[in-house]
Amino acid sequence: MPLRSNTLPTPLPVSRSSSQNPFKEEAVEMTSSVKSLDGETQPPSAHDHHGEVDSYFTGPRDLSHHSRWPTFLRIHGSVLPRMVLPIAFVAAWSTAITAVAVLVHDIGINHVLLTVMGFVVGLSLSFRSSTAYERYNDGRKYWAQLNQVTQNLARLVWIHADERKEVATEDLLAKVTFCNMLAAFAVALKHRLRFEPFTHYEDLEPRLRHLPILAKDAVRRDWTDPSPWKIAGLVLGLPMAESNPRKLVKNPRKPLGNVPLEILASCSAYIKTIIDNGTFKAPSYQTQSMALIASLHDILTGTDRVLNTPLPIAYSIAISQITWVYILVLPFQLTDYLSWATIPATVFAAYIILGISIIGAEIENPFGEDVNDLPLDSFCEQIRQDIDLILSQAPNAAQKFIENDSNALLYPLSNLGFNALKGKSTDEIRQMLRSKPEMTFKIAEE
Repeated sequence: MPLRSNTLPTPLPVSRSSSQNPFKEEAVEMTSSVKSLDGETQPPSAHDHHGEVDSYFTGPRDLSHHSRWPTFLRIHGSVLPRMVLPIAFVAAWSTAITAVAVLVHDIGINHVLLTVMGFVVGLSLSFRSSTAYERYNDGRKYWAQLNQVTQNLARLVWIHADERKEVATEDLLAKVTFCNMLAAFAVALKHRLRFEPFTHYEDLEPRLRHLPILAKDAVRRDWTDPSPWKIAGLVLGLPMAESNPRKLVKNPRKPLGNVPLEILASCSAYIKTIIDNGTFKAPSYQTQSMALIASLHDILTGTDRVLNTPLPIAYSIAISQITWVYILVLPFQLTDYLSWATIPATVFAAYIILGISIIGAEIENPFGEDVNDLPLDSFCEQIRQDIDLILSQAPNAAQKFIENDSNALLYPLSNLGFNALKGKSTDEIRQMLRSKPEMTFKIAEE
């Protein structure tokens, strides 16, 4: 369970040298402290800032980080911290049962129960793991689709929506606004999936302050720090320490709306505008753009389905009960055969069984802040970078790179550039193109 906190510390101010680029200084200043509409500094989302120790047990994991430790020795990403108390209890239980069986009275039972219950437990854990990973995989597919759709939609509008001469600057800025809304959609979706319903988060508020979003007026400022005991309880996986993740959504003071859906409505309004003013002329582009916005809506509803359709509680309760009954009965079946070795054998078996069960519970919601959950922050940052990359390319730059002298059109047959080949006839160029396969394709030796 992630270390969710209602207290979200304000980022520290960033010192800047006078020799820095002024545009860079402005960007640093904007990201170092997020201001609300009434001038108050707003806290970022809960996953943005953790202590060094806390962050080791929370996630999602940084995929760019490389560890040289052998996999079986790694703690970061392991469910071992959440298994400390259950394993300690199993060790004490098996020690008590073994001591009674060896020193006082034989209380062992027939081991045939071990075989029968083992089959049921294995089947239950397999079902639990497969359903949890299916949800995890569905979540990853939706975010991969989101990356693809935002790239296609941003590229389509950026390249094919014309800029009228008399209002070229306004049209350009409108296209940039639309592409930024696509990046904002990804960030808003991330917060929605983490039950963070407001807009005044460090990575979201600057992108939405100009949009008509219902949740702007619903921001809450009654943030409180989690106590050390609560943090320890969350790390150890104590159910009593876990707060209701839907608390902010369940008891809003003002209407929250649906931020990603409202962003999509603004995107559709922009598409309608450029169609109506004639800057987005081709019917095929119009159809594609509306289909891509519909795909974004499919992603929104699909991720909501994954989030709000967990394994039925009856299955979860039954699997947990079956697992614990098997573990608690295990020492009774092993004492006649293993004597004092029953203790480590039971602990080892409990580690395997409980580990698989806890992993299934952790990845069942792939959008949270556990170490093994999807790195949504990285996905959002990748989407933003891809959109910025598209915006860095001039829409009418094709002629420039085609006629560049560095354009080796016939490489590796020739290094001649565009201007050198322009002086040749079409027949000469076609002849060179016909001879190119003879050079590039290898002929088998006889």
